[in-house]
Amino acid sequence: MGAVTVPTPAEIERAAACLRRGGLVAFPTETVYGLGAHATNADGMERLYAAKDRPRSHPVIVHLAHAEQVDDWAVDVPLGARALAAACWPGPLTLVLRRSGRVPDAVTGGEDTVGLRVPDQPVAAALLAAFGDGVAAPSANRFGRVSPTTAAHVRADLGDHVDMVLDGGPCRVGVESTIVDCSTDRPRLLRTGAIGRDHVEAIVGRRVVASVAASDADADAPRAPGTLPRHYAPVAALEVTTRDRVAGHAASLRGAGRRVVVLDAPTDPQEYGRVLYARLREADAPDVDVIVAPLPDIADQVGVGAAIVDRLRRAAHP
Repeated sequence: MGAVTVPTPAEIERAAACLRRGGLVAFPTETVYGLGAHATNADGMERLYAAKDRPRSHPVIVHLAHAEQVDDWAVDVPLGARALAAACWPGPLTLVLRRSGRVPDAVTGGEDTVGLRVPDQPVAAALLAAFGDGVAAPSANRFGRVSPTTAAHVRADLGDHVDMVLDGGPCRVGVESTIVDCSTDRPRLLRTGAIGRDHVEAIVGRRVVASVAASDADADAPRAPGTLPRHYAPVAALEVTTRDRVAGHAASLRGAGRRVVVLDAPTDPQEYGRVLYARLREADAPDVDVIVAPLPDIADQVGVGAAIVDRLRRAAHP
């Protein structure tokens, strides 16, 4: 991997000015690249949804420079949420809280909650500090497709729809943030990520319910990004299996006349998370019918490993 050219302070200020006038700026976080718009700018938010072809009912996460800004965006913040923010921010954790009066419906999809996080990435931190307000930033790709973890992925997916792309190199974590709903007195895990359920429970001092957002399993859970049954999906069909069955499954598909690629997946779950989306994009070629991907071993299906399982299963959903 070659050296990454870090954006200059002048480029960061130019990006902040772009956001202020309703522009779109793609920027790296530790998880994936986000497509940023000023969260309270109606024109910017409309452009964001149009660029991604994203349903207006699907909420976006507001990114902040520091935890002290939470009270500008949320009300009735419980002690457990403040403990999570103190322990995990900056970092790959999104807190879903009761929204304040300044949060527009364009951010929340009409929900009475808002997702907030403080990213742990120097380019993102510099941009958010220079901007000084909340930046709505879903992943910088077409809705439902494989998330971007490099600036090149963003340009390939969104092209001229983005006014600026800040290049901070490949993302360090590689899978989206853990989402914890703290809008009620019953904390709920809405999406898995690098911060595992056990870590969240240790911080809040109580059991955290694992919820399938907005489903029959938990109908009162708020809608949250990346929780639709099918998401993170390549164009080619994706099939997942255990690592020891990958070769046999691929051979069976080839015997049936399918054009198959086996995903090049590291055994270390941290490394697998970092490269997952890049490897999916590489495998998703026009001459490929099916990508076969190994799941992390059972012992590794915690934290990032659990997030990989979640992303692969959603990507493989019919």
